[in-house]
Formats: sequence, C-alpha cells, structure tokens
Amino acid sequence: MIPIPTGVRVWLAAGHTDMRCGFPSLALRVQEVLKHDPLGGHLFCFRGKRGDLIKVVWHDGQGACLFTKKLERGRFIWPSAGGGAVAISSAQLSYLLSGIDWRAPQETWRPTRV
Repeated sequence: MIPIPTGVRVWLAAGHTDMRCGFPSLALRVQEVLKHDPLGGHLFCFRGKRGDLIKVVWHDGQGACLFTKKLERGRFIWPSAGGGAVAISSAQLSYLLSGIDWRAPQETWRPTRV
C-alpha cells in the first residue's frame, strides 16, 4: 500500500487513459486536463480502457513516483468520462486498489457476543 501522508488528496481522472503513458505524459495530463499541479503532493489515478489496469502518479517531495496495478480478474470501478476528476478519500483508494466498489463498500456480517 502507498503510505499516504495526512492531507494528501486522491483524484481519479474520469474516463480512460492510454496506459502507454509514463510519468511525463500523465503529469502533463494532470496539469492540462485536470488543472492541478502534478508536483503538489496529491495522488492522481488513471485507468486503462479495458478497466483492469490503473496507474497512480505521485510526487512525494523528493521525486516522482508512478505506481501500476493490474487486476488478474475483474475491473476497477471508475467514474464516467464526463466528470473530469473525482476526489476520493485514502480509505476509498484502498478499496479501489483491492478491487472493491469504493462508492458503496459493503460491511460484512460479524458475529456478536451474547
């Protein structure tokens, strides 16, 4: 898991992105399309067209980081293409990276003491 410092926002780029892009291309997309500073310390997440690949761009203050995750089964739940960018919490990012629907996670039943 990415150690997300307090106060860091997580942004999902709505729609799909060309996953051949590296950090320079994705940082330019953050700056030009999402209108955010790619070096500001926030996380920016991009999903491929098939939905099973995600790239996360982050500048941690020392350098640029590019994280990639590919699901073996299933797809990442993603906002539609019309929204630009969607802010989510770090907890929702954790669900997203686990392949769980971050919009409405279901609490599992736990036995209670009698």
